[in-house]
Amino acid sequence: MTPFWRGASPEARTALVAAGMGWLLDAFDVMLYALVLKSVSEELGLTQAQGGLMASLTLAASAVGGLLFGVIADRVGRTRALSLSILIYSIFTFACGFAQNLWQLATFRVLLGIGMGGEWASGATLVSETWPEKHRGKALGVMQSCWAIGYGLAAIVVAIVEPVFGWRAVFFTGIIPALFTFWIRRSVKEPAMWESSRQASSPRQGSSPRQASRFPVRIAVFLTAMNAATMFAYWGQGIWIPSYLSSPTTQGGIALSTQTMAMFIVAMQVGMWLGYVTFGFIADAVGRRPTYISYLLIAALLVWYYGFAREPWILLVLGPFVAFFGTGFFSGFGAVASEIFPTSIRATALGITYNSGRLLSAIAPFIVGTTVQSRGYGAAFTYTAVAYIIAAALWLGIPETKGRRMV
Repeated sequence: MTPFWRGASPEARTALVAAGMGWLLDAFDVMLYALVLKSVSEELGLTQAQGGLMASLTLAASAVGGLLFGVIADRVGRTRALSLSILIYSIFTFACGFAQNLWQLATFRVLLGIGMGGEWASGATLVSETWPEKHRGKALGVMQSCWAIGYGLAAIVVAIVEPVFGWRAVFFTGIIPALFTFWIRRSVKEPAMWESSRQASSPRQGSSPRQASRFPVRIAVFLTAMNAATMFAYWGQGIWIPSYLSSPTTQGGIALSTQTMAMFIVAMQVGMWLGYVTFGFIADAVGRRPTYISYLLIAALLVWYYGFAREPWILLVLGPFVAFFGTGFFSGFGAVASEIFPTSIRATALGITYNSGRLLSAIAPFIVGTTVQSRGYGAAFTYTAVAYIIAAALWLGIPETKGRRMV
């Protein structure tokens, strides 16, 4: 880790801290919902399908937010877009604590999703443009690993706050990330690569015809489809694993207490964090494509078995491995996409490919929720296993970008 950290400028390290913390706090706010879904559903009278629909609405809105903030980041800067996205998801996570019915909750989740989607495009572009080629995958792996830390912190907060103060107080803690935006605006500089690109072309002109012609449409389609499949798998299982662990056995669950379920989730986040970090190092060493495909195929096998396991100790042991292989590959998307698209449209392109994939995957929580109701968790998680396999196959249309110089 020392050569990796010292191999970048102070500005690059500060950018990584900012983007990583933004992603950590994004995970903290967004995943609070999955962790209190059972309690929210009971008080507001939501069915499992409606609970899944709320998550799907958030994902759909995050796709819109990602597209919007990609354009904003290319126009006004990466740090400004990053700060605004964090502020939006913090405010509306807090607002979820006041929801009195399905429609109010849906409104707040949609607005939260817009901020959630904007954070990744802004942060990943900021890191990609400040870190050198040989360490870019590692840096984005470290950034992505912060999602696991945020999810783990959310589980700890739920275990402490919900039994005493209820699920509404859990959402109130989501305002905390808003305070982080003050540090970003004061301490994080715009990448020199973006500043040079802005000076080279007039803001009124936008991308030149030459730049537009360099947009690789075919690759973008494969990249989007691959990401949609991986996100279908992740959100399909990620939203419903806490319910799987905590629901009564009569509903197909494992019937763990809230505190025990939270500890199982924390254990999974340890595996997730290791998956994110190691992916960056492996991908920088052997390439993006082979590392991605290996993680995806192993994840397909593990998540399928996880859905049919009934012994708590098996789920506890298996959970970190499911999270390791089932999420670690997300570290590679920012590097691959950044190495494909030019600077003048990079944030917009990342926003389109990443968040169009997210939009296409938004149906996952709803599909899994309805399948849980009709056929059980095992059948529902089988869908996510198939999605991992499809994502691996789509890599046939995506080039290897290891070592590619960004322009």
